[in-house]
Amino acid sequence: MKTYSVAEARNRLSELIDRTLKGQDVVITRHGTPVIELKAVRAQVGPVTDADLDWLATRRLQPRRPPAEPSGQLLSRIRDEDAR
Repeated sequence: MKTYSVAEARNRLSELIDRTLKGQDVVITRHGTPVIELKAVRAQVGPVTDADLDWLATRRLQPRRPPAEPSGQLLSRIRDEDAR
């Protein structure tokens, strides 16, 4: 974990943000006492790889198949079975 004084952080803020986005811990001190820790709001997303696409292809939902019989016939059959 790297520490910087408030004055150093003010002069190097852009660099400290880049370090934080790369996963490095950055702490800002005031009079030698840690007061702030910089953290990335969300992790940087890398490029989509072939492995990512393969994973997605194996888990995607299959298209819905139409019912074996039209819905009207299905409801009539269910109704007629209940009447028996």
